[in-house]
Amino acid sequence: MQVERPGFSYEIQKGHENESSGGGVVFWADPVCKINYSFFGDAVTFDTAYRTHRFKVPFASFAGINHHGQPVLFGCALIFDESESSFLWLFQTWLRAMGSFTHPVSLIIEPDRSIELAAAQVLPQTRHRYCKQEILQQTLEKLSDVSQSHPGFGAEFKQCIDGAETINEFESHWQSLLQRYYLVDNQLLQSMYATREQWVPVYMRNTFFGQLSGNGGGLNSFFDGFVTASTTMQMIVKQYEKALASWNEEELKADHETTNTTPSLKTPSPMERQAANLYTKRIFMKFQEELVETLANPATKVDDSGDVVRYRVAKFGEDHRGHTVSFCSFENKATCSCQMFEFSGIICRHVLAVFRAKNVLTLPSHYILKRWTRDARTGGAILEEECGSEIPNGTPESSTSKYNNLRQEAIKYVEEGAKSIHVYKVAMNALQEAAKKISAVNSGLPSGTPSTNGSGQDLLPAIGESESASQSVVSFSYYRTLAIEVHCYF
Repeated sequence: MQVERPGFSYEIQKGHENESSGGGVVFWADPVCKINYSFFGDAVTFDTAYRTHRFKVPFASFAGINHHGQPVLFGCALIFDESESSFLWLFQTWLRAMGSFTHPVSLIIEPDRSIELAAAQVLPQTRHRYCKQEILQQTLEKLSDVSQSHPGFGAEFKQCIDGAETINEFESHWQSLLQRYYLVDNQLLQSMYATREQWVPVYMRNTFFGQLSGNGGGLNSFFDGFVTASTTMQMIVKQYEKALASWNEEELKADHETTNTTPSLKTPSPMERQAANLYTKRIFMKFQEELVETLANPATKVDDSGDVVRYRVAKFGEDHRGHTVSFCSFENKATCSCQMFEFSGIICRHVLAVFRAKNVLTLPSHYILKRWTRDARTGGAILEEECGSEIPNGTPESSTSKYNNLRQEAIKYVEEGAKSIHVYKVAMNALQEAAKKISAVNSGLPSGTPSTNGSGQDLLPAIGESESASQSVVSFSYYRTLAIEVHCYF
């Protein structure tokens, strides 16, 4: 069943009728989730931390990362049945709720067979990987006896995983580690090695995961610190609201800081100035770090026999850890063996060093991902442009366009309203009047409001929860959708 409401998706899968206990899955996503996905849905994490950390509430979420490197939400679920068929239903329902956009490029999941099989059926073209942080944490817990006997084992194990820059380097360090600590026959490590291509970073650097750290630990959970092992069903709605409000505020702060502060340039490079005007503050700082490092990473030509010139780029004194860059001057394109751009969408110091040697003064357009720029949320959505926009209620503008127009106007309003206490008071009075008018309009919406009568009641026993708890989730989500549009961004 789905509760109908403009832009709001809420569906329930009942448990199997022959089960004596409750079961099933509850899924919901508000319009903001869908808009987030249209801009940042290229890299997704399906967070099921409740399973490994024994949460009281089986709460899961779909999330990604925005242009400031902050978590954004794509939808939530309460999972009372962990069968493959339930996860299959959830992935199908979530993707449909996102408005039939293209599938994500990458998906991070828990190393669970049911989740893995369901995701592979619904998202066959998406690169799936396990959350490395969870794997490392569980492994070190199970090998605690080794860590107690050898205090340096944990750091050395992590370095083997995160420090390898090539597959051969990882393979060599892994075998050396196992032999040194007499773990060659350890079944846990054998099973981990068998699935290494799904969690060790060096095997996945040719795929975009939208992560700003080189070791690919996993996306930050949207609900970290808000939904914990002690959170109860009675608390979940309030904690959900706090998380939404907190991250909305963080994005607004980052928007304001990007718009109203001038980055400090460290070089006379036109490319650095170009990047400062294009990227958000955090992404620019990451780019700037790579650019400055070119001073210590000279490019040496090693092959000039054809249209593509090959360079060796290494830090002074570390020639053994150098990288190979292939540069095509005709297309102004370069590829690096480190694959940082493919993995994170930010160009690496090695390619920038070659650009410096070839006198490429500005960043070519094909190295600028819109999702990392100041304008990431303006214009057509990244995924919407490819698939066509959803036009609700017969209006000429998509929900994405309306959202962005309101949001941009809201940011301008905040900037003006914060200039003095007098302007602030005028702005607040105007907003309160506007909120009353919007509330009056919304209160007149006749369709899709959740009811305590009819089919809504039969669904609640199927998931083993109280009527009030489920209805509060629905009511809260709709309220929150309006709050985000009308209040939070103002």
